[in-house]
Amino acid sequence: MHKISDHLFLFQDTCNVYILRSGQEAILIDFGSGAVLDHLAEVGIERVTDILMTHHHRDQGQGLYKAAAAGINIWVPHAEQELFHSVNTHWQAREIYVNYLMRQDRFSLLEPVAVSGTLKDYQQRTFGEYTLTVVPTPGHTTGSISLMTTVDGQQVAFSGDLIVEGGKLWTISSTQWSYNGAEGAAASIPSLLDLKQRQVEMLLPSHGGVIADAAPTIDLLVDRLQQLLKLRGHNLRLLELLAQPYDYITPHLLRHRASFSNYFVLVSKTRQALLIDFGFDMITSLPQGYDCASRRPWLYSIPHLKQKHNIEKIDVVLPTHYHDDHVAGINLLRDVEGTQVWAADYFADILEHPADYDLPCLWYEPIPVDKRLPLETAFEWNEYSFTLYHLPGHTRYAVAIAFEVDGKQVLAAGDQYQGNNGLELNYVYANRFGRDEYTKSAELYRRLKPDIIITGHWEPLYVAADYYDQLDTIGSEVERLHRELLPETPQLGDEGFIARLTPYQPTVKAGEAITFTVEVRNPFDHAAEAIIQPVLPNAWQAVEAITLTLEAAAVQTVTFSVTTPTGITTRRARIAVDVTADGQAFGQQAEALITLI
Repeated sequence: MHKISDHLFLFQDTCNVYILRSGQEAILIDFGSGAVLDHLAEVGIERVTDILMTHHHRDQGQGLYKAAAAGINIWVPHAEQELFHSVNTHWQAREIYVNYLMRQDRFSLLEPVAVSGTLKDYQQRTFGEYTLTVVPTPGHTTGSISLMTTVDGQQVAFSGDLIVEGGKLWTISSTQWSYNGAEGAAASIPSLLDLKQRQVEMLLPSHGGVIADAAPTIDLLVDRLQQLLKLRGHNLRLLELLAQPYDYITPHLLRHRASFSNYFVLVSKTRQALLIDFGFDMITSLPQGYDCASRRPWLYSIPHLKQKHNIEKIDVVLPTHYHDDHVAGINLLRDVEGTQVWAADYFADILEHPADYDLPCLWYEPIPVDKRLPLETAFEWNEYSFTLYHLPGHTRYAVAIAFEVDGKQVLAAGDQYQGNNGLELNYVYANRFGRDEYTKSAELYRRLKPDIIITGHWEPLYVAADYYDQLDTIGSEVERLHRELLPETPQLGDEGFIARLTPYQPTVKAGEAITFTVEVRNPFDHAAEAIIQPVLPNAWQAVEAITLTLEAAAVQTVTFSVTTPTGITTRRARIAVDVTADGQAFGQQAEALITLI
């Protein structure tokens, strides 16, 4: 046990455990093996109320079961919460063979621990006499946080394993998040610079000694990491992008050029901003893996946007579609900046209820929508007017956003076409693709005649005169080839299935009933009788079968209720619907995954 100041102590264990004293009570930053509980009397502490974790690694919290047994509240980084309370699922799902995922998520707890709540990025939380700010500092892990507060008159940051005294890292292997990558090393640089810009005086790392003079130690580590990236040829433009993350398309339309998917900023004379899409700000390359901890948004560029471009408020965010790389950071904007979410009514329900849908690239959490916008109906934001147009192709649930700025007609088109020439196809069948959709988008583009097309992953396209003719040709060829490649009857459609179940991932209490909607399509060019048979686990109950008559090629929906058994819990129990149409058996065409709690 070491005294740092009157109310701040350090206990050396499997990691540094920091003790913030408030009278005879205290909070702990990280927990190690839990041995600290046997030494609290040495500094006059009778009770620990809360433990705040900086990241999920075992050396930080392998003894947390002791804290849970003692009734101490446990708070964990929001992005890494599943590696605490649901770590069993992680261990069961984690790939071991043919493993290209180098993130050190196998250095997680061996058993789950109940948590009292999560520490959300940029949030301020008060514990005892101390108000702590949660600062996202990815680097050592994707979901790492630092906790800033003032103790005994000094601004300190509990920085986890982001940095060690002498401008070093506790481990460098932890910064490799993919096979042969350097993602964590690159992410550490903006994380370190963020703490420096916040004028932290003292850094309190999870290993090694206290860093009493933060700024020069940060500078030394940033320089070393930059040398490593240069040697490896990775993220060579990182410092340039950190210094200037936005570029101008027109005087009042900016593109963020340092995110995985571009987002765009429309600047109003009211000093407000409207964002078109907002996914992963200031990306340093995506980590391997698709768990929640691997896809972490942050707001790194927003202070720069406000300061350098004279913006007071991020007022509205307007997504082109629901994919994670276009919406991941929207909830952060809502929580931190008070930003409103305006979305096309056509896909707003997917944002708000992602578990209901069987679609690729869904974000993990619901995104509340403040205003639902109809298609092809003009709406206003400050001095600008917008119209949304349905834009299926890349995904059925997308819109093109048309508006005028600085005398230019602009079309924000999401991910409809790939490439800087705007002519490469970008369709995904599981996004509910239809063969005629690129013909329709060619017609829409020709009708709207934009001067500039802005998209998710490519440079702004300044439209040439022959562009629309090329789109027509592409759309016609897509239709022709799909028509020639697939049988005329029965027609399973370009998605390859004739039925779909909603909700796709319901979570209910055991014994409750769930109402499902079946969308079924007639695969024949004549009217046909369809029989829909629910397929259930043992002891689950539903109707025997549903019979309906479908018009030629028609789509119809029907509902049925499933009663779940009592007295059990399960994750992702499977049900399905077996479909017969016009006497032909098509089998179990659609499934849903049910969690009983």
